[in-house]
Amino acid sequence: MDDGRQAKWWSRPATGRPGRDEPESRGGGEGDAPSVRPDTPGPADPGTATAAPPDSPAPPAGQEPQQSAPSRPAGPPLHEPDVYSTPPYGGPGPWAPAPPVQRPTPAHGTPVPPQAVPPQAALPPQPSPVLPQATPVPPQSSPEQAPYATTGGAGVPLARPGEQRSSQWLQYDPWGAPGQPLTQVGPPAGTEPGSRKSRRGGAFAGMLLLALVASGIGGGVGAYVERTGGLTTVELPQASHDNGDRAPESVAGIAASALPSVVTLHVSGTAESGTGTGFVLDNRGHILTNNHVVAPAGSSGDITVTFSSGETAAAELVGKDSGYDLAVVRVKGVSGLKPLPLGNSDNVRVGDPVVAIGAPFDLSNTVTSGIISAKQRPITAGGEKGDGSDISYVDALQTDAPINPGNSGGPLVDTQAHVIGINSAIRAADSGKGTERGGQSGSIGLGFAIPINQGKRVAEELINTGKATHPVIGVTLDMKFTGDGAKVGEKGPEDGPAVTKGGPAAKAGIRSGDVITEVQGQRVHSGEELIVKIRAHRPGDRLELRLTRRGEERSVTLTLGSASGT
Repeated sequence: MDDGRQAKWWSRPATGRPGRDEPESRGGGEGDAPSVRPDTPGPADPGTATAAPPDSPAPPAGQEPQQSAPSRPAGPPLHEPDVYSTPPYGGPGPWAPAPPVQRPTPAHGTPVPPQAVPPQAALPPQPSPVLPQATPVPPQSSPEQAPYATTGGAGVPLARPGEQRSSQWLQYDPWGAPGQPLTQVGPPAGTEPGSRKSRRGGAFAGMLLLALVASGIGGGVGAYVERTGGLTTVELPQASHDNGDRAPESVAGIAASALPSVVTLHVSGTAESGTGTGFVLDNRGHILTNNHVVAPAGSSGDITVTFSSGETAAAELVGKDSGYDLAVVRVKGVSGLKPLPLGNSDNVRVGDPVVAIGAPFDLSNTVTSGIISAKQRPITAGGEKGDGSDISYVDALQTDAPINPGNSGGPLVDTQAHVIGINSAIRAADSGKGTERGGQSGSIGLGFAIPINQGKRVAEELINTGKATHPVIGVTLDMKFTGDGAKVGEKGPEDGPAVTKGGPAAKAGIRSGDVITEVQGQRVHSGEELIVKIRAHRPGDRLELRLTRRGEERSVTLTLGSASGT
């Protein structure tokens, strides 16, 4: 180079080389390159630069070649020799020259498979550079200035006589064939930085996983504490236990008083079966219910009574009447019966609260509540037989207390738990058949009950005689009349007279073709309504009637007669 600075040789550190005061060993073969010290200035012209071998690598880009370090003066070493070759004293300094030919080696710490270079793997002969004779350097004992020894013809680094060569450089061949594996240089296996990083990475991953698990557990515990308010057992506030007493006029008080007297009836016959409700009339075991409840039993069926306590007993039929839709059965061998008190249906007013008790759809001891929504509602129910023998005529109490199939025969009670009616019929939605008895349609808030005053009279007659009597006026009505009122027919049964001879109507002066419009001041719109109004009374009662004859209105008074029911 022309700038007077000596080119820098790039080298790989070595742990051992010959001392400064010992002669260098030279190879004995032909073509051996002379051993020189490139970093020691010789007697040559200072302006002449030492030539670099043609195969040596050039300095890194952007870096100027460095001048050779000046030789140290002779004298004792600056430091004691380091037998362990510990850097920086045991290895070459930055001024140490490199072998004449050297290829780039792996970076420090890069793992290299531990495979020795074959001894015969030498590069093809290359021309040796001609270097000026270097001036010998005064012997020094400082390890930092110990130069490398040149290589022999076999391409193996040499050591000076009496000096032990480094195990690393004995296995390293900078002139080996390209692609040959290099001996691993660096820290022992398992201690290199890569392994330490791997172990550190594993430890970091473990710590991260532990942190995630801990955070998950902590989040779960925090959510639980937030929901429950702590880790202790949660006890919610609750009202203290009471003795169960309720006001007697409340629904609960009424139900508690009436339920022990209400029973559920299961009836089975040869062709059909059914479920209904009844209530106890006296201590002798008489129970009042509807006729259509016991009708499936016929003359040989079974009737079973289940009390509110769950006990059951067989029952027998005492009497029934289809015109009033009432029946009485009796249980035997049962003690401790509690009769349900009877009220007075004439005292009932529209809007009075009521409670209905029964077994809708065989759900025993069901309690519903409502009011009296109407009074003296004339209804007819039944008629399934077609001959009219099973039609019942009732001047009913109307209620909005929910009543469903299975409630039939159950009590309708007032606020004193007194019976004011017997639940018998409901108005079914979209049935097209008017008021139904024992149908399967649900409640729409139109329920009908037989007034207890009428039920009491019929029940007494059934218990005492087995049959009930009906009040009659002794006329045959034209049921096809479409005008307002009840019209007396032209002919009676079997082409007999429409007005019974010697009957109540004949005695009062009623004739065929008369239209009866009022009974006891209550308007009558049809023949069914007239029957309902008459049967609301007892035989022997005196009634005032208003009628129209050939457009002329008249008033008559008659005494009701009696007829046996069926």
